[in-house]
Amino acid sequence: MKNTRLKTIVCLAVLLLAGSVTAAAQAAQQTAPAKTVDISGVWEMTLQTQRGDINTEITFTQKEGAITVTMANPMGQEMKGEGTVKENGAEWKFTVPTPDGGEFVIVFKAQIEGEKMTGEASMGEFGSSPFTAVKKK
Repeated sequence: MKNTRLKTIVCLAVLLLAGSVTAAAQAAQQTAPAKTVDISGVWEMTLQTQRGDINTEITFTQKEGAITVTMANPMGQEMKGEGTVKENGAEWKFTVPTPDGGEFVIVFKAQIEGEKMTGEASMGEFGSSPFTAVKKK
């Protein structure tokens, strides 16, 4: 009888331990941080403005969550910016000098899905414009 009781206690302890390990593994999997996408490379971007679409190439260089960005403005001049990537979202900005000696800031916020990007460019007092981008092969 003692042997049967001991076996029952050991079996219950093993079942409880197995259940705890499984629950801990599931909890760890649910709380694991999502992987940040890598957007490095050249993308074809279309910015939809009130004056019509602007098509340009935009280049991202990524190191972990930090990005540097290069893009030509509508006059063909190169603009450089910086930003961040977290999970499947990105944000970057360009600071552009104005003719009167001031600065104009354009902030881009994007959602990335595979090799496609959608988002919005905020241009201060000039409002916001949606954009799309596709990674070049």
